[in-house]
Amino acid sequence: MSPRALRAAGPTVLAVTALVALIAGLAFGGGAAGLQLGDAGPVVRWGLPVAKLIVNLAAAGMVGVLVTALFTLRAGEREIDVALDTASIAAAVFTVASGATGFLTFVNVFNPALDAGPVFGAQIGRFLVETEVGRTWLITTVAGASLTVLTFAVRSWPGTLLVTVFAVAALVPMGTQGHSGDDAFHHEAMTALILHVIGAAVWLGGLLLLVMVRPVLTRVRLADVVARYSSIALAAFVLVAVSGTVRAAIGLREWTAMMSPYGVILAVKVIALVALGFFGVWYRARLVGTMRDSDRGSRSFWTLIVFEVAVMGMASGAAAALARTPPPNPTPLPVNPSPAERLTGAPLPSELTVDRWFTAWNIDLLWAVIAGFAVFFYLAGVRRLRRRGDAWPPYRTIMWVAGMGLLVWVTGGVVNVYQDYLFSMHMVGHMLLTMAIPVLLVAGAPVTLAARAIRKRDDGTRGGREWILWAAHSPVARILTNPFVAAGLFIGSLWVFYYTDLFRWSLYDHLGHQWMIAHFLITGYLFVLSLVGVDPVPYRLPYAGRLLLLIGIMAMHAFFGIAIMVQSGLIVAEWFGAMGRTWGASPLEDQYTGGGIAWSIGEIPTLILAITVAIQWSRSDDRETKRRDRHADRMGETELQ
Repeated sequence: MSPRALRAAGPTVLAVTALVALIAGLAFGGGAAGLQLGDAGPVVRWGLPVAKLIVNLAAAGMVGVLVTALFTLRAGEREIDVALDTASIAAAVFTVASGATGFLTFVNVFNPALDAGPVFGAQIGRFLVETEVGRTWLITTVAGASLTVLTFAVRSWPGTLLVTVFAVAALVPMGTQGHSGDDAFHHEAMTALILHVIGAAVWLGGLLLLVMVRPVLTRVRLADVVARYSSIALAAFVLVAVSGTVRAAIGLREWTAMMSPYGVILAVKVIALVALGFFGVWYRARLVGTMRDSDRGSRSFWTLIVFEVAVMGMASGAAAALARTPPPNPTPLPVNPSPAERLTGAPLPSELTVDRWFTAWNIDLLWAVIAGFAVFFYLAGVRRLRRRGDAWPPYRTIMWVAGMGLLVWVTGGVVNVYQDYLFSMHMVGHMLLTMAIPVLLVAGAPVTLAARAIRKRDDGTRGGREWILWAAHSPVARILTNPFVAAGLFIGSLWVFYYTDLFRWSLYDHLGHQWMIAHFLITGYLFVLSLVGVDPVPYRLPYAGRLLLLIGIMAMHAFFGIAIMVQSGLIVAEWFGAMGRTWGASPLEDQYTGGGIAWSIGEIPTLILAITVAIQWSRSDDRETKRRDRHADRMGETELQ
């Protein structure tokens, strides 16, 4: 088969296998069965999962193509134009399919009388604006329309990167839909689904990109692109496997549920993805070398590509059918929930005792995955340096691993279990996120390690090293790492977050909670980096200026803690004051404790920073003195004379 014929055959094979798997899954699992009351008809019952399937496939063609293009293709050449044009077409399909999904969802839920009158228009308008599912598909459709224009208009590397970030973010609202809202583990299921959707989109979209750019690449260039895509596909496979396992565990609960229609469809999907992941990585690794030498390897590889696309289509169809098939034994929310259950969606935990600090866990999948990838790539970089004979200080590795371990504990340990019920525990997490963890991570010097360990590319493409160094030296980084800007963000975030509705948003909305973690982690990292980091930044204050700035920050931080302690009313009173706790201090007393934590415990990392700055200052003076002595030894008394 010629490359141009394959360009048309690849998406066709994907669509056909996905549609066949979807129809089989719906028929077997009963996902398109009619309802006794309020049935919207067969067109809606079958059309809705088909529309969602098209959304998923188009999302892969949009996100996966962009992500893979950023790390494999050359800017300014025909190959990147083909990639962006493909992403633009996929975004257009994504937009239309998202709009159709929103409309069919409205008809499926409300079963209105279809007409062109004002009553129907008002109904669908309220659905899109006032209901969560309606807003989700409205936002997704608008995002898809914006991406259709942006992917067609943008051709620069920085612009493509921003569009890629926007495309990934456009998939997040989709992950909030599904059966997870009917389960007591709603937040865990939602996070797992979002990560699963993103990982699958990157994996499948990269395959589509290989199909589309083949006619404009030489055999050697194609081998390079395939090798680099294989690394991306491996990371996406790990993400899909981990998130899929968590999502399946939430949906099934016990092994006997595997015999249900939901379990059977899930098994088909899992077997297809796992087999494809291992076989694809193994076979691609064998073929990349032969592709550089002869066309025979190239022909064998394209046979593999067609096979991979077909299996991915089958898995995508099974996933779409799974979304319409109810899980066999979800853990429902209680009929008469307690105040804590009404607010958080989970039962009130038992009293916080000493042993609970070590035994209470509620892992946040997002940050566990981020920490896992961060530790793996860091250790891989250290190993690469040592294999070529370069040294890397062991204490930096220890600091990085400890920082990521502390991040997992804060986001998944006792802090995460109790922070929704105790303001003081929330403040413990805040102080660790914004002060303790950044001190450890900055000491790990990840940018310096990446610059030394990742291979430099000389073929006009950008790999991890190029993107990291570009980000470190970009105009945005120059602004954010300015010591005064970093200090302003660090201390200003305290006041803005707790004395505006941002704090309330982080309590009521899981996405707001994740934003809070990311924000405080990043602002704390930037502040510590501007003071004591060894990674490159455009400007650092002299050591005396750093100490003065740190003293000022310590004073304002202490004043914030005191302001919390002397406050007479509760912060977000309808939340912390309505939990119905029968153990522990009263909400106002607990808030007073939280202010004391911000004032006292929060100053410990700041004191460590001050000591570190003083030590660096002393060592800098020693190095300068030794340099002058060596210069005097070489020049004699010339300068003195």
